[in-house]
Amino acid sequence: MAKILLVEDDLSIVRFLSAFLAEEGFEVESASGQQSALERLALDRYDLVLLDISLADGNGFAVCSAVKKEYETPVIFLTASGDEFSVVTGLDLGADDYINKPFRPRELVSRIRSVLRRSRRGSPLLDLGALRVDPEKAIVTKKGQEIFLSALEYRLLLVFLNNKGLVLSRSRLLEEIWDIAGEFVNDNTLTVYIKRLREKIEDDPQNPAMIKTVRGIGYRAEDGK
Repeated sequence: MAKILLVEDDLSIVRFLSAFLAEEGFEVESASGQQSALERLALDRYDLVLLDISLADGNGFAVCSAVKKEYETPVIFLTASGDEFSVVTGLDLGADDYINKPFRPRELVSRIRSVLRRSRRGSPLLDLGALRVDPEKAIVTKKGQEIFLSALEYRLLLVFLNNKGLVLSRSRLLEEIWDIAGEFVNDNTLTVYIKRLREKIEDDPQNPAMIKTVRGIGYRAEDGK
C-alpha cells in the first residue's frame, strides 16, 4: 500500500481526499503547513507527497525543494495556482506532476499511480527519436542540445512519450493537458501547441517524423527516422 503525505490547509479537501484515496487503496497522512510537513517527513517515509502551494505557514515550493533535496520522494502539486509561472517553478524544483483545483478525483488517482510507477522504475530517461527527456529534472535535449519548452508544450510531449506508438485522439490530449491552462485549452489551442512543439523538436516540422498525424483520428508518437 502506497503511503501519501497530503500537505494542504483546507480541511474540507483534506477530509475528502483522505477518504477518497483510502477507498482507492492508499494510506494518507496530512499536514497543514510547511513546518508540520517537514516534521512528518523527518519522522516517517512516504511514497508520494501531494502538495498545495499556498499553506498555513510557508509555501509548497519550499517543501518541494526540501523533499527533493533530502528524500527524493515524488511530488505532485495540487493547487489553485494554475498560471504558467507556478507550473514552471514547480517543475524546475523537481515536481513530478501538477494538477489544478478543482480537480477530477479519478484523474488525480490516475496521475498518482502514473507517478508512482515512474518512481519505482527509477525515473528512467525517456527517448523519442533524437529527443531525450529527463522527467526528474524536466530537461529536454535533442542530439545533446537542450530544448526549451513551455509548461504546456512539455506536458504535451510527456503525454506522447508515455504513449509512444499509440494513437491519441484530440479529446484524449485535451483531457491530459486541460489542468495546466484550464478553460483556455480548446481544440484550436491544441492545434497551435502541437504546431509549436513540432517546430521545436522536428527536423522538418512540415513533414513531422516523431509526432505524426493520423487523419481523422488524432496523433501518434514514433521514433523518427
